[in-house]
Amino acid sequence: MDIIKDLQGEVKAAVKSVFDFEMPEEQVIINPTKKEFEGAYTFVVFPLVKKLSKSPLDLANAIGEELLSKSDRIIAFNVIKGFLNFSLSSQVWNALLSDISSDPNFGNKESNGKKMMVEFSSPNTNKPLHLGHIRNILLGWSMSKIAEANGCEVIKTKVVNDRGIAVCKSMLAWQKTANGKTPESENVKGDHFVGQYYVAFEKLFQEEYKKWQSSEKALEVFGSSKKEEETKDSFFKRYKNKYFNNYSDIGKEAKDMLLRWEAGDEETISLWKKMNGWVYDGFNITYDKLGVQFDEITYESDTYLLGKQAVENGLESGMFYSKPDSSVWIDLEAEGMDHKLVLRSDGTSVYMTQDLGTAQVRFKKYGIDSMIYVVGDEQDYHFQVLFKILKRMGEPYADGLYHLSYGMVDLPTGKMKSREGTVVDADDLIADVIEEAKSSAMERGGLEGIDDKEKSEVFRKVGMSALKYFMIKVSPKKRMTFNPKESVDMQGTTGPYIQNAFVRISSIMRKLEGEVKYESGYDDIADLEKEILITLNTYPEVLSEALQKYDPSVVANYCYSLAKMYHRFYHDFRILTAETENAKQFRLTLSQSVGKVLKHGMDLLGIEMPEYM
Repeated sequence: MDIIKDLQGEVKAAVKSVFDFEMPEEQVIINPTKKEFEGAYTFVVFPLVKKLSKSPLDLANAIGEELLSKSDRIIAFNVIKGFLNFSLSSQVWNALLSDISSDPNFGNKESNGKKMMVEFSSPNTNKPLHLGHIRNILLGWSMSKIAEANGCEVIKTKVVNDRGIAVCKSMLAWQKTANGKTPESENVKGDHFVGQYYVAFEKLFQEEYKKWQSSEKALEVFGSSKKEEETKDSFFKRYKNKYFNNYSDIGKEAKDMLLRWEAGDEETISLWKKMNGWVYDGFNITYDKLGVQFDEITYESDTYLLGKQAVENGLESGMFYSKPDSSVWIDLEAEGMDHKLVLRSDGTSVYMTQDLGTAQVRFKKYGIDSMIYVVGDEQDYHFQVLFKILKRMGEPYADGLYHLSYGMVDLPTGKMKSREGTVVDADDLIADVIEEAKSSAMERGGLEGIDDKEKSEVFRKVGMSALKYFMIKVSPKKRMTFNPKESVDMQGTTGPYIQNAFVRISSIMRKLEGEVKYESGYDDIADLEKEILITLNTYPEVLSEALQKYDPSVVANYCYSLAKMYHRFYHDFRILTAETENAKQFRLTLSQSVGKVLKHGMDLLGIEMPEYM
């Protein structure tokens, strides 16, 4: 039953009957009535004002009277300025509940034949996954699920940044300081283990710099005034890159290691594979905790040479141009941008080159119609340029590209710094929120009689819900602060608050003797029950909106609103002891439908629903 479509048909017929005017369907705008007004749905009459040269009030009243005399659905109407508000019969509400409750796939759309790829996570193999990665992963996973619910075939992928100078820094520090230690020998998770050596390299580098800072060479390079000024300020803000690239011994060793890797040196490649293997083992444990899987994994070590042929083709066609130093560029001034490097003077690729080549390979392999890149907002310009170049190249998927840009995540204590080892580790954060959930549950009580294994599972589900919901409820473009204690607040805008509504429904169903036998015979339907039904009915539109906006927070906030309504309903209405059998069956069916939609919506966010809390 599509109640809005049915009402649109009746309104269109009424306008034709009263005014002999064929109203275009796109102008028949019907929305749920605002809470402060009486009615269930509202028709906006303003599009008719100019066409029919009548006042909004006269139009609304005339249409309302016609509908009242002809429609079986509409039992009353009122007019507020240019808004015609309808009240509907109990038969409509009963039919609506019957349709929602009997549809096992409510919310899911049939296949639309479209293929979408979602790229997310994209970690570096020199450090563990951290708080920022979690937001990326959760956004990518939920967008994938939302796209699938909207009928798309989705390929979930990640690009692993498994090469480059940062990876060589970890490798070099391990060679210099580890004395053969392994994750197994130290009983440390693989990605944590390797991350320690990325931090260790930075310490070695700073120690080297401090010694060099007082040398004659430093005085010669920077001058006495510069050296004194630099001593007072942070060296990170001034000469770090210049020192690393031109004067650092350990920096030269790291760069030499990268050159050996690129030359295929057997010993270097062997160490690289070993340490990356440790990291992948660690990553997989974290992905399992987050409930995330990928359909495809792409490694930068396989893609860093891609795109060079596309650049050569672009040179031949005149799309790109070469500078005297042999570097290759593209002029994007016509698109309001600048000139962008696509190939270095020595013929090596830049990230733009790799991304061009990777996009072409993906289309050739999968025939994708669209692609979502989940990457932080510091890369906004990069993706604007990438999409413009692919558009110029005439790639058939170029119009279906989208950068799901998101803001960084802070903690109440401030920002994180990878090189200093002050990053909030993803595994530690997961453990923290589960512990918070456990502490909160033990204070509240309510899990008596449940064995320890089941309790642990409840704590895990509630803790992960707290983490995931807190991350997703904020629109991706906004920078956010994650607060573990706030995330488990049972009275706040949190995952546990929504889970509690589901648990209440599960508790009711456990107490039920016999089956729910809803027979559409309930006439005394309260306003709150109608409000819940209207909200349930909008769920498919909410999923469409979330995909169109590339914003999982649309689903997150819908689930919170629905849960909030149900908590109010649970307190205000008798369900198992309702006044009549018809009322009982209606409310049980309504509760089941709310539970079904909450479970479906939260699953799209990667959140599991517990039976107990």
